[in-house]
Amino acid sequence: MALKITAIIFTLLGLALAIGGGQLVMLGGSVYYLICGLAFVLTAILLFLKKRAALHVYAGIVIVSLVWALWEVGFDWWQLGPRGGLIIVLGFWLLTPWIRKPLGFLSPSGMQYSASAVPLAIASVIAVVVAVASMFFDPYDQSGELPDQSVAAAPKLGGDVPDGEWHQYGRTPYGQRYSPLDQVNVDNVANLTEVWRYQTGDVKRPDDVGETTYQVTPLKVGSSLYICTPHNLAIALDATTGKEKWRYDPNSGMNPDRQHQTCRGVSYYKDQAAAAGSACAERVYLPTSDARLIALDAANGQVCPAFAQNGTLRLETGMQHNPAGYYYSTSPPAIVGNKIIIGGAVNDNYSTQEQSGVIRAFDVNTGALIWNWDSGNPSQTQPIAEGQTYTTNSPNSWSVFSVDEELGLVYIPLGNQVPDQLGMNRSESVEKYSSSIVALDINTGADRWVRQTVHHDLWDMDVPAQPVLIDLSRPDNSVVPALVGPTKQGDIYVLDRRTGEPIFPITEEPAPKGAIPEDFSAPTQPTSAVSFKPEPLKESDMWGVSMLDQMVCRIWYHQYNYEGRYTPPSLNGSIIYPGNFGTFNWGSVAVDPERQVMFGMPTYLAFTSKLVPRADIPAKGQDEKGSEQGLNRNDGAPYGVLMGPFLGPLNIPCQAPPWGYVAGVDLRTGKTAYKHRNGTVHDMTPLPLPFKVGVPGIGGPMITKGGVAFLGAAVDNYLRAYDLKNGKTLWEARLPAGGQATPMTYAVEDGRQFVVMVAGGHGSVGTTPGDYVIAYALPR
Repeated sequence: MALKITAIIFTLLGLALAIGGGQLVMLGGSVYYLICGLAFVLTAILLFLKKRAALHVYAGIVIVSLVWALWEVGFDWWQLGPRGGLIIVLGFWLLTPWIRKPLGFLSPSGMQYSASAVPLAIASVIAVVVAVASMFFDPYDQSGELPDQSVAAAPKLGGDVPDGEWHQYGRTPYGQRYSPLDQVNVDNVANLTEVWRYQTGDVKRPDDVGETTYQVTPLKVGSSLYICTPHNLAIALDATTGKEKWRYDPNSGMNPDRQHQTCRGVSYYKDQAAAAGSACAERVYLPTSDARLIALDAANGQVCPAFAQNGTLRLETGMQHNPAGYYYSTSPPAIVGNKIIIGGAVNDNYSTQEQSGVIRAFDVNTGALIWNWDSGNPSQTQPIAEGQTYTTNSPNSWSVFSVDEELGLVYIPLGNQVPDQLGMNRSESVEKYSSSIVALDINTGADRWVRQTVHHDLWDMDVPAQPVLIDLSRPDNSVVPALVGPTKQGDIYVLDRRTGEPIFPITEEPAPKGAIPEDFSAPTQPTSAVSFKPEPLKESDMWGVSMLDQMVCRIWYHQYNYEGRYTPPSLNGSIIYPGNFGTFNWGSVAVDPERQVMFGMPTYLAFTSKLVPRADIPAKGQDEKGSEQGLNRNDGAPYGVLMGPFLGPLNIPCQAPPWGYVAGVDLRTGKTAYKHRNGTVHDMTPLPLPFKVGVPGIGGPMITKGGVAFLGAAVDNYLRAYDLKNGKTLWEARLPAGGQATPMTYAVEDGRQFVVMVAGGHGSVGTTPGDYVIAYALPR
C-alpha cells in the first residue's frame, strides 16, 4: 500500500512539475522543472511496476537537482532549501523498508531481499552534506569595519540641545539621530534591562483603517517625555519613572476615508520672550489626522489660546478641494526662529483632485501665515490672497524636515503628484519638483535649490526620509556642510547643502522604456555613487517554501513586465523593484558626526503594479485600499492601479531573502563597510523560529557616542543594539508589539542614560499592534 500511495504522490508531483515546467519553458525560463517533472513521472511508473530502477532514476534526480541548484545559487542555504528540500525528503522516504522491500527480489531459497539503496543513499547524503555546509556560508554578507576614531573633535550637532535631551524628531534640527551620551557603550550594552513600561491606552480599534500605526519618537525636555499616539492623544510622561503627567485628547474622531492613522511626533518650542513659568512659555505642537495643528502648554497639556483660533490652526485652509479624511499631517513640523513650518500628507492614488502639497510657515506664537511655497506655483511665496487657493494636487511632503538656521535653509523631502503611476499632463513645475529634495529660504519660502532623485516618477518613489545634515571633512582637509538624503530607490545622495551640488558623483543611467501610449518614461535616471540599489532580479532569484511554489513564482516573473529598476507600470502588470515600500523610508538613517559614518537599514521587497482601465474599476467601496496594497482608484484619471508586494501562492515573497539588512557607510569615502542580514522570521511564521533570514523593516535607527546603534523596525518584534564599528548585534530585547518607530535616548537627574522605544505595530506590514513605551537602562 505504501508503495502504491508513493507512486501516486510521485505521479501528481511529476505532472505538476511537468505542466508548470512546460509553461515556464514556453515563457523562456529554465528547462529544469520540465525535466524534473518527467523524471518524477518516470520514477512513478517504475514504482507502479515495482522496478528497483526507480531508486536509481531518483538518485539521478537528486544529483542533477543538486548540481543545478549549486550552479544557480551557490552555497546559499535559503535558496538551496526550496530547490532540494522536498527532493531530499522524498529520497529518504524511498530508502525506507516499506518502499525498498517491495522493489526487491526473492532469493532461490525464498527470502525477500530489499532493493539496493546504495546509489540513492550516497546521493542523498551528498545533498545533505552540501545543505549543512551551506548553513555556514552567507554569500550576501559583507563584513568590514567603520573607522571608530573621532574625525571632528567638536562637531556641529545642530541647535542648542543639552547632551542629555532630545528636542526634535531627529534630536536636533540636523536630524542626525545621534546622541553625545556614552554611558551605554559597546562594552556594557548587553547589560541593559527594562526600567519602566507605560501603556497609553490608545489601542488599535476594530473600525480603524488598515494603515493604523504607532511610529512616534518621544521628545525629552527637562524632566518630561512628550509623545503622541495613533489617534492623536498628546501625553507627557515623567522621564525617570514613566508616570503620566498629563494627556490631551483633540477628539480627531474616526474617518474610514483616511489612508493613515498615525502620529510620528510632536514639536517642542520655548518662547524666549515669555516670562519663566508663565502659561504657554513652553509649548508642544500636536498635528492631528483631521488636519489641525494644536498648541499645548508643555507644563500641563492645556490649549494655548493665543495661537491661531483658540489654540488651533486649520491646515485645510486654502485648499480648493477638501473632502474630510484626505489631508492631514502625520509628521511633526519644524520650528525655527519664530516660524513653525509644516507640510501635509494626502491620500495616495484616491483622486486627481487631492489637496495641495503646499509647504507653509506660520508665526509660532500667533499662527499667522508668513509664507507659502507651493510646488505647483513655486514663484508666489507671499501669503495667498483671500479667496485664492493653492494648486490642486501638487507634490506634497509628508515626512520630516531638517533645518540649518545658520544657512537660513529648511530642507524638504518632496513626494509625487497623484496618481503616482501616471505621468500624463504634469506641469513643468511638477516635473521639476516631484520626488526631490528642495532647500527653501527660512525667511521667504523661496526655493534656493532642488535636487531631483527620480525623473518623471511613475513608481511612487517620493523622497520619504528626513535629510540628515553633517559637516563632512574632505580629503583636502576642507569641511563641507553636507546633506545625506536616503531614497526609496536605494540611492544615498550626499550633497553640499548650500547648493545641492553632489559631493559624491551622481550619474545618469539608461532607464527602461515601455510606458503606456498616453505616457512616457524618462530615458535616464540619476544614480548616486553612494547607493544601496539592488541588483536586477533574475528568474533564479524567485523563491518559495518548496520547488512547486518557487516554480509558480518563476512563471509569474516571466509573465510580468520587468527590465530592472524603473520598469514602467503597465496594463500587463510590472514588477517594481525596489517597490514603493522603499529601500529606505521615513525612518531615514543615523549619522555619527564625530566618526563621520552612517548606519542604516536597507530593505528589499519587490512590488507589482498593474494599471486598470477606468471602465474595469468596480463601484466605489469594493476591493479598494488606496495605499500600498490593493486597488488604488485614481478617480479622475483614465487608469487605477492594482499594486502590492510580489507574493507567491503561499503569500510569502516571490523573491529570495535576504529582504533586510543593517549597513554602515564611511561618509568620508562613500564606501559601504559592512552589510549584514537583519532580523528573524520569529513573527512571520506560525512557529516562533529564530532563523536569521534578513527581514523587511520600517522605522529608523539611532547612534550614541558610546559606539552603539539602536534599531527596532524589523518585522520581528525586537529592539536591538549593534556595534556601530562592525554591525554585529550586541544585545536584543523582545518587544510586546511591533517596533516600527525610532528609538531615542536621554539622561535623567541621577545621571543614568535611558534608551526608550515605542512598540505599537504597523498596519501595512502586519506586526503586532500595541500601545507601549518602554525604557531601558544599565543596572544601578
